[in-house]
Amino acid sequence: MSQSSDMDKVDAMVDVLDLDATEARTTEDIFTGRSLPMPTGRIFGGQVLAQSVVAASRTVEEGRVVHSMHGYFLRPGDANRGLTLSVDRIHDGRSFSTRRAQAYQGGQPIFSMIASFQDAGPGLDHQETMPAGIPAPETLPDAFEAVRNLPDAAARAEFFTQHPIETRYPYGSVHLHPAESTDAHNVVWMRIRRPLPDDPWLHRATLAFMSDMTIQDAVLRAHGVSWLSPGLRVASLDHAMWWHRDARVDDWLLYVQDSPSARGGRGLSTARMFTRDGVLVATVAQEIMIRVPDPTDFA
Repeated sequence: MSQSSDMDKVDAMVDVLDLDATEARTTEDIFTGRSLPMPTGRIFGGQVLAQSVVAASRTVEEGRVVHSMHGYFLRPGDANRGLTLSVDRIHDGRSFSTRRAQAYQGGQPIFSMIASFQDAGPGLDHQETMPAGIPAPETLPDAFEAVRNLPDAAARAEFFTQHPIETRYPYGSVHLHPAESTDAHNVVWMRIRRPLPDDPWLHRATLAFMSDMTIQDAVLRAHGVSWLSPGLRVASLDHAMWWHRDARVDDWLLYVQDSPSARGGRGLSTARMFTRDGVLVATVAQEIMIRVPDPTDFA
């Protein structure tokens, strides 16, 4: 994969995160944005999530940074159309600000989020320890190389090979084949494919973009299901994220994921992001809709 093509992918991601402000009001701000092209025609969920974080961040005072968000995916987005983002300035306190952001297409909301921002300051400090013994990313192949030339899944291959995020699986992925073990646990290294500018806001927003990638895998792995299982249907329902510490997204991050439950066509994943030095950067939770056809349908 050439460096110039990697730059094209990353430049395109940075471009869609650079929203245009169209209107500022006392309680509401309006922005417009673009979408990354997707072979499926649907907007990548991490994109609209990150754009909503960017829009909300544009309305808070300098020095106040995002520390949590809770959002719902309401409708599929069309990657071939632009979108409008509306931000409500719900509250500004002495240390915290709260914003509601909604993304629209054709007058219909496709994503709704509430985010909280805080002034940086001292306080209690502890963190969970990163799992030990994980193979280093340099010893592992790029996961997307395996799907580059899939003859029967061209759209998925194009999605993976054109994505700005590089992923490497220490214990194998569920992209092509069911997991060998069904332990509801998934580990993946990830990073943006080339260096980004030093802007901390860009790295925080891109971390949100990345957080929607692979988190569903823990649910699939728990049941021995691969992404290429015939008739599989998956859609993100909601997403929550807590930023704990700053980190560069163009350095390797370890995404440790577990699925505590799946029932009634829904599966839940919880996850932690660590730097390769063991610093806990973020905690993420997502629930998905998952439909797996009865295996006897394909007997």
